Amino acid sequence: MSLESTAGAVPAQQRSGPVVATRGLVAGYRGLPVVRDLTLHVAAGEIVALLGPNGAGKTTTLMTLAGLLPPIAGEVTLLGEPVHGRKVHTLARRGVALVPEGRGLFPGLTVAEHFRLARRREGEAQGEALERALGYFPELKRLMGRRCGLLSGGEQQIMAVCRALVTSPRVLMVDEMSLGLAPKIVERLLEVLRQIAVEQDLAVLLVEQHVHMALGVADRGYVLSHGALVMEGAAADLAGRREVLASTYLGGSALD
Repeated sequence: MSLESTAGAVPAQQRSGPVVATRGLVAGYRGLPVVRDLTLHVAAGEIVALLGPNGAGKTTTLMTLAGLLPPIAGEVTLLGEPVHGRKVHTLARRGVALVPEGRGLFPGLTVAEHFRLARRREGEAQGEALERALGYFPELKRLMGRRCGLLSGGEQQIMAVCRALVTSPRVLMVDEMSLGLAPKIVERLLEVLRQIAVEQDLAVLLVEQHVHMALGVADRGYVLSHGALVMEGAAADLAGRREVLASTYLGGSALD
């Protein structure tokens, strides 16, 4: 399965309205803006790439959407409802899942213990959500008793994505999934994200340093520079502007 053959597999007209959206978002730390006047949206069943150089505001955007940072100004909506002031755990219960940069795992806990902590829907028959998630990553079944600190980098990233899926999210945000991983592992993870988006009608917002891989699997993309939105459009259109991306915003190495 190639990334190019799966991108755009769900026609836009078949999707519902935005699962998560911002309008005029200003976000940052201690009242100091990092992201300014950002408007974006992600619909069910689509993958949207959020691109830009280091310091552009990508992680700040994800943290704000996940409720880890309060917006300074502007609107954030989840399933059509404003989320300002809601607790992180409330947003998680409503279907927001974040795979952070660095994976956010506990080295001393086993794979099985991570899954027990992550399960959101109590009473789901015999771990239905877990079985569904493991269906995408069956290799984790033999690692259930292993501590996450003993997993390889690729296994840890697979674990982090699978842990997020166990919460049965409506929107999945993934921050720099490829860091430290071999390209083949990254490609496989991106293919699985596309499969999940289609099969579970999941909205995916993806921050990824390998721009050609991200645009190969995404439906649309937004490009940030110094906290401002500078480009947006269909993934294929953005990919066709490779020289502009490389020279103006991302740096040549980001497009290798």
